[in-house]
Amino acid sequence: MDLQLEGKMAFISGSSQGIGLAAAKVLVREGASVVVNARTQKRVDQAVSKIKESCPNGNVKGIAADLGTAAGVDNVAAEMPDLDILVNNVGIFEPKEFADIPDEEWYRFIDLNIMSAIRLCRFYHPKMMAKKWGRIIFASSESAINIPPEMIHYGMTKTAMLALSRGLAEASKGSEVTVNSVLPGPTSTEGVSEFFKKLADEKGMSYDEMVEDFFKTGRPNSIIGRLIDPYEVANTIAFLCSPLAQATNGAAVRVDGGLIRSPM
Repeated sequence: MDLQLEGKMAFISGSSQGIGLAAAKVLVREGASVVVNARTQKRVDQAVSKIKESCPNGNVKGIAADLGTAAGVDNVAAEMPDLDILVNNVGIFEPKEFADIPDEEWYRFIDLNIMSAIRLCRFYHPKMMAKKWGRIIFASSESAINIPPEMIHYGMTKTAMLALSRGLAEASKGSEVTVNSVLPGPTSTEGVSEFFKKLADEKGMSYDEMVEDFFKTGRPNSIIGRLIDPYEVANTIAFLCSPLAQATNGAAVRVDGGLIRSPM
């Protein structure tokens, strides 16, 4: 299927690995010009190199910026005064008991997971509305619905994304600007793999045993019963970025492996 993305300009925050990098590769393959992002130039260069390896003729470049700060978002805006597609992907997670999460850690999660998206949308959404076309995607999580008790601060930021996404979609009436969220389930990213390796070492289990135990005890609702491949999420993101997805607006699209039991 041709997603009709030829000539579209996209920016993906936090795209040096995982879902962000996979989304960048898919969009480049579909003909979009993509700007990737990480905090350091080294990580940006590595991401650009990986994308060019898989798509030698693709149009890709990168911007090094810490989007957990207003200055970092300002840097992106200065280098990219206009774009067609914004994918708010950057984010952090960390299991921690609620009582042990200090104020500064709450602010760190809010600044990176939420304020980065707010600041980017505040700059780009009016520009999209002015030309009456654009795509904004939020990489939320099934944790926005199934708040994990071991990561309440993470779940809270992902729920906030749903509110922000829906509100911006409502504010986009009368245009071809769409704003949607995707809700991935546990995905085989570098961060998640490191998390499972650490747990496996602590419990004296192999990595595969740890993942299997996680789905049996921690996420028994999963229908697929496995980690999701980043490209399974990236393909959904790419479709939502397409002109073909115009009727999907204000939606929370699940790519969760069936974890969320509600039919709505």
